[in-house]
Amino acid sequence: MNPENLAVFSAVHEAQQTYTPIALATVIATHGSMPRHAGSKMVIYADGRIVGTVGGGAMEARVIETGQQAILDGQPRLESYTLNNLAAGDPGVCGGTAQIFVEPLGYPMTVLVIGAGHVGKALAGLAKWSGYRVVLVDDRADLCHPNAVPDLDGYIVCDPARITDELDIQPHTYIAAVTRGLPVDLKLIPALLKSPSRYIGLIGSQRRWELTRRALLEQGEREADLQRIHAPIGLELEAETPTEIAVSILAEMIMVYRGGTGKPMRLAHQS
Repeated sequence: MNPENLAVFSAVHEAQQTYTPIALATVIATHGSMPRHAGSKMVIYADGRIVGTVGGGAMEARVIETGQQAILDGQPRLESYTLNNLAAGDPGVCGGTAQIFVEPLGYPMTVLVIGAGHVGKALAGLAKWSGYRVVLVDDRADLCHPNAVPDLDGYIVCDPARITDELDIQPHTYIAAVTRGLPVDLKLIPALLKSPSRYIGLIGSQRRWELTRRALLEQGEREADLQRIHAPIGLELEAETPTEIAVSILAEMIMVYRGGTGKPMRLAHQS
């Protein structure tokens, strides 16, 4: 194996073990004069650091920017790059082109469960069983520890409103706020809205959410921001037990994560 690619694979493995967001750039095909050829790889970190190279110069700088964007939005890209601008730092003016596939790697969806009551405990266990990274948060230490909910990836005992100080919430962090009521939500939701999370869900009835929404608007939150909240949380399953409610919540998270519709499969592809 190419020693350079070995370093790349080692970096990918480390990122997967530590849940570090990265992107992997792979040269798919080249035409004309190019410094690197098909199979060359480069790991890109969110701060712009790299392992490996796809050719240097202005082209590589553009690939790094593409990788950083892929880390932010979680979407892969297949881009074409041309080496034809010596002044911009291209390593030649022969007009060579490369197709480079850039894919985000190194992190699964992280399920952040805020509230370790019956539903929170069921949701955390179900999400972990489903293969996701799971972090549980509660201000009650006796409920938020491995003996209460085993085998999770993190346990944070703090006031829920302080969670953004305790955890670096990323776009791939999917949040389920299964809290105890309005006083907690009025402090928690503004903090969560400052995060880049793609999914913020709040448990409770439609009436509870309407009361919460009105109170948040009175506190100065914007209606457009509150539209980010999935409330009441979950898909409509007529769920009753904590486990059934957990299934409903995780199903909605997966739907958003994978881009599904929530329709029954027998209807999903009907026009």
